[in-house]
Formats: sequence, C-alpha cells, structure tokens
Amino acid sequence: MRSHLMRRFGLGAVLALALALFGLAPSASAADPAPAELTFATDSATTTPGGTVNLSMTITNHNTYDVWFVYQTIEPTWLTTQRPDLKYGFTGCSLATANGSTPCSGTGPANLGSNYGATIPPGQSRTVTLTLNVAADSGCNGNIGFYSYFYAEFSDSTSVSGGPVYTPVTRVLCS
Repeated sequence: MRSHLMRRFGLGAVLALALALFGLAPSASAADPAPAELTFATDSATTTPGGTVNLSMTITNHNTYDVWFVYQTIEPTWLTTQRPDLKYGFTGCSLATANGSTPCSGTGPANLGSNYGATIPPGQSRTVTLTLNVAADSGCNGNIGFYSYFYAEFSDSTSVSGGPVYTPVTRVLCS
C-alpha cells in the first residue's frame, strides 16, 4: 500500500512541477515595433539604358515622440559596384506632402535625412522619392541596388539607428 501511495504522490509531483514550469515560462508576444523604420519601394523592377526608375524611401515614426532629426546615407551594393559598365545617377528628389510633392536637395550619397521635412509626429510617415536615371550608354543585363543606414533623433532626446536597409534591385535590360 505504501508503494502505491508513493507512486501516486510521485506522479502528482512530476505533473505539478511540469505545470509550474509551463506556467512560469514567458508567454509569446509580438515584438514592439522599432521606434523608427525605413522602407524602400520602386515603381519598376526593370528599365533599359536611358530609362528612369523612381525609388521611394519612407521613414515611419513608431515612437510616442516627434522625430526631430534624420540622417541617412545611400550607397550602391557591392554587387552593383562590380559592374563598372552600369552608368547611373540620382537626378531628382521630391518630398510627398499633403499639398503635393515639393522638390528637395541632397540626392546622395550622404545626408538624405534633411529631405524628410522633420518633424515627423508619432504614427506618421514621410516619403522621399529619388529619380534614378540610367545613362543611355550604360551596360545592360545587370542589377542596380543600394543600401542605406539611418539615424533619427526624437523630441525626448532619445535616438535610434538602423540598417543596412536594402532597396529593391532594378534590373537593367538590353533594349
């Protein structure tokens, strides 16, 4: 009888221990979004020599304080630099506003951040569009891509940095 009682107690103790361990385990929860996020999009995945592609960069403020300052760089990826026959450059820049787009300056590779028109209130975004022009005498059958690092300061004196963030690749097709 004692043996049966000890087995029942042992099984109960193991079961209680397992439930306690699972009960104390941290529950799965969604990660908080980064205080600021940079995303890229293009209006076309391909172009030909002499063509243009619009590269949109959107910074979103997920913080509870205003973004006061943004610093951003944009550089070609290593694979892009391995094709010296690809000739391209940024020829235009515009900031999307409630009243339409307005021209901006500083089309890269350094300090694109001033183009976002900070301050950016909590929960809002700003989109800057760069026009990528592929030269008419550019090589073809290659990919053009960029990467970016950014730094943002908030009105509560905190900051965040991020990157590298990669742009979609634009394929230069032969005409």
